[in-house]
Amino acid sequence: MAPTTPTDPMTPTASPAASPTARPFGRALCAMVTPFTPDGVLDLDGAQRLADHLVARGCDGLVLSGTTGESPTTTDAEKASLITAVRQAVGTRASVVAGVGTSDTLHTAALAREAGKAGADGLLVVAPYYSRPPQDAVEAHFREIADATELPLVLYDIPARTGVRIEPDTLLRLAEHPRIVAVKDCSYDFLAAQKVMSRTDLAYYAGCDEHVLALYAVGGAGFVSTVANVAPGHLRAVLDAFDAGDTARAARLQHRATPLIEAMMAGGLPGTVTAKALLTVLGLPAGPVRPPLRPADRETTDGLRAAYDHLTGPDRADLPG
Repeated sequence: MAPTTPTDPMTPTASPAASPTARPFGRALCAMVTPFTPDGVLDLDGAQRLADHLVARGCDGLVLSGTTGESPTTTDAEKASLITAVRQAVGTRASVVAGVGTSDTLHTAALAREAGKAGADGLLVVAPYYSRPPQDAVEAHFREIADATELPLVLYDIPARTGVRIEPDTLLRLAEHPRIVAVKDCSYDFLAAQKVMSRTDLAYYAGCDEHVLALYAVGGAGFVSTVANVAPGHLRAVLDAFDAGDTARAARLQHRATPLIEAMMAGGLPGTVTAKALLTVLGLPAGPVRPPLRPADRETTDGLRAAYDHLTGPDRADLPG
């Protein structure tokens, strides 16, 4: 038998992010707004036009009815209709991931089954909020949803909104379930993310736009981005530059997007509000937000437009078209 050559631990090997199986829904996913008509009715035609626009400009996945998609104020029927409409618009050009998470396990399981019937490729399931269950209950909740459907799950860890964390040890156990395949990480715990990534095959998607490059650089699968509603090509280019080995350009692109990320995500208003304000200015389908959210005022909207113009302005040499 020929002798085997010991593996040098410093020899580069394929990272999890380089494996197609580690990107179950693509790399560049937009957390899409849910367009409404001026009187607040679900705008399915607008949703189809926006979905087509986003995919044509670099998104290979769309996440519907998440935080940015105003899931708390849309009905079950509206959620299903939205999935069907977007599926028709994008066909096989992009994955469609449906947000189905609620604070009620039985309701979430029912939404999961309906999402599958409507044409979703996967499910975004947030930690059950408000009741603040302990970790064994959080784990049982996700297992019950995964057992209720044939679709793969993205677990959504966003404790600032839910009031409950999906702890790393819980994620390590949940990774053993064959249909729990990914995490949308809004934990702001970069160490915990790396711990889980290093010990599981879970695909990690940056749910915070400022972490797009950082998480990707340590083996993340890509992003689920609110800012991608208005700058899909730019954020996709961050990943493209990194994959091409031009890490300096990837960093420049990430830095260039920082003012817009800050304006949209750290200015005191939910990303839904700022994304819809800017989409409206840009002439893209959006419409109003539903109460209790309120629209951005003129000063805020002008600031968003200024940040967008900085990203797309004439001094943007070496940046994507």
